[in-house]
Amino acid sequence: MIKDFLTPIKDILLANLALQPESCLGNKINIHTNKNDFPDIEGAQIAIFGVQEDRNSENNFGCGEDLFLVRKKLYALFPGNWNTKIVDLGNITKGAEVSDTYFAVSEILTALLTRNIIPIIIGGGQDITYINYRAYDALEQTVNITTVDSRFDLGSLDDQLSSQSYLSKIIMQTPNNLFNYCNVGYQTYFNSQESIQLLDSLYFDAYRLGNAKELEIIEPAFRNADIVSIDLGAVRQSEAPANNNASPNGFYGEEICAISRYAGLSDKVTSFGIYEYNSKLDVNSQTANLIAQMIWYFIEGVNARVKDYPFSGKENYQKFTVLLDDDDPLIFYKSHKTGRWWIEINILSDNKYKRHALIPCTYKDYTEATNQKIPEKWYKAMQKMMAS
Repeated sequence: MIKDFLTPIKDILLANLALQPESCLGNKINIHTNKNDFPDIEGAQIAIFGVQEDRNSENNFGCGEDLFLVRKKLYALFPGNWNTKIVDLGNITKGAEVSDTYFAVSEILTALLTRNIIPIIIGGGQDITYINYRAYDALEQTVNITTVDSRFDLGSLDDQLSSQSYLSKIIMQTPNNLFNYCNVGYQTYFNSQESIQLLDSLYFDAYRLGNAKELEIIEPAFRNADIVSIDLGAVRQSEAPANNNASPNGFYGEEICAISRYAGLSDKVTSFGIYEYNSKLDVNSQTANLIAQMIWYFIEGVNARVKDYPFSGKENYQKFTVLLDDDDPLIFYKSHKTGRWWIEINILSDNKYKRHALIPCTYKDYTEATNQKIPEKWYKAMQKMMAS
């Protein structure tokens, strides 16, 4: 039973919630408490849980503590016009060893994913992203990961798993179910040129912070993701001070909330994590407030999903064929429901990457194709499939 790995929220939260209006979000969530015991997850669409593990968080010890501060702010918000059943499962406390915590996280994630419940993970180091990725082994499918981070956190395969070395483990360890990795918001001075070149050689995607601030450009990166992992270090220090690796540069609060909404809107995203919150560095609970609003926007996005891919048939799209001078034509699809665009990848029907046959793109990609410029995301996807 996954309840064995989770502790209820603090009673002080219930006392605070009792002072809130009946219509606030906290009163719409089924919460794991000492009084009400563990919530029934059957029929739930979103499950929130915290991870109180900091031992493999680089230079940010203390992250994952005092998550009640985030919940206090979250519960006090008012929900939108939502019809989603949300449960708060409580927290995973530190195990005797880090591996014990990882095991608990993996068991909970596997249980939720196999029930089609979207987990929202708060607290802990970003090394939890690797455990999140491994939980998809049970689904027997290839996985796309989009991280919002100022750093790639590549490390080396020989390094111990940590918040700044987990990506090499995802890329190199078996079973390798990774199809695409995308970084949104990296800052060049935090990443070696070798790391940047390595990601490019693997046909992965990366958006520098300056480009990522044009939010329309990065929207397809979230529409294409199964896992979205956000390091609070991607947000500028003045907006989110509760992170020992925070930087003067990064996303503004409204930008990271818009990104969280993109993640929620994506039909493909099935897990969402916000990591590296260090309450000891929080000022007036500013960062806890921002995390609460990020979660709110993610849930708002989930409630606004229209299932235009991969649930719809191609009759729900407008098809565009772009003829190229020296190559096969490119096929684009535009959703009648949302106006969002995809580009088709021609693959064999028995290819294990069949679920990636339509790659999210932008209208700009289509217009550039009409000018004989092949979209880079199409080229990278083809290279990965041909190498398989």
